[in-house]
Amino acid sequence: MNTDNPTPPDLPATDLPDADPTVQEPDFDGIDLSGLPADVAEKARAFAKQTFVADLAKSLTAVARPINWRTLPPADLETELLELNGWVDWLRHTYGVPAQVVPPMWHRHPELLWELSALRQHWLFCFDPQAKGNQALAWHHDFSLARERLRDWVTISGTRLDRDRPTRITAWPGGESEDWTEPDTTERPVAKRTDDFLAFVAEQVAARRAEQDATIRSVIADEHGGR
Repeated sequence: MNTDNPTPPDLPATDLPDADPTVQEPDFDGIDLSGLPADVAEKARAFAKQTFVADLAKSLTAVARPINWRTLPPADLETELLELNGWVDWLRHTYGVPAQVVPPMWHRHPELLWELSALRQHWLFCFDPQAKGNQALAWHHDFSLARERLRDWVTISGTRLDRDRPTRITAWPGGESEDWTEPDTTERPVAKRTDDFLAFVAEQVAARRAEQDATIRSVIADEHGGR
């Protein structure tokens, strides 16, 4: 017998301890399922987990897209305006943005609304949970450029902290449509900004709904005319 490398003795088989039947598995998301039959409770847990995973996957794969303010349906238009207003309010408080860059009546100036909307969508993309670590720096770089554009827009428009007037539009000789009217550029004081914003949202939604209804009536009329 070779004693240089002795064969190790057989080790006794050891089994893992059985799960303690008195220890109850915690219910998913804190929901008490102890009163349900075992098979029903198990199905409920499985369904809850599947729902959670699906919702998580949906939120992680949602990509912030540019917003086309010209084509939003009335309900979406209202939602996006309110969301943008909340974000702009956060932005000006967080970064101390002066009125020379983001004035109180930015919503009354399409050029400012489109710029701020693009900046917000870019922010949503860069600070998405799946974004790369350097995306925050990319957003701050673009934010510095956007501030200069916003400052230029504010200077051109003439809106201020305490007063506002619609942005002037240069009429082209023979280049405007028959139903176009030059906007009233009378300067007005800024007093109740929040009330004005809510009135603006109501105006925009009503106008978009009227456009939508007119389009539907036109389609129906064309269908009836073709019969």
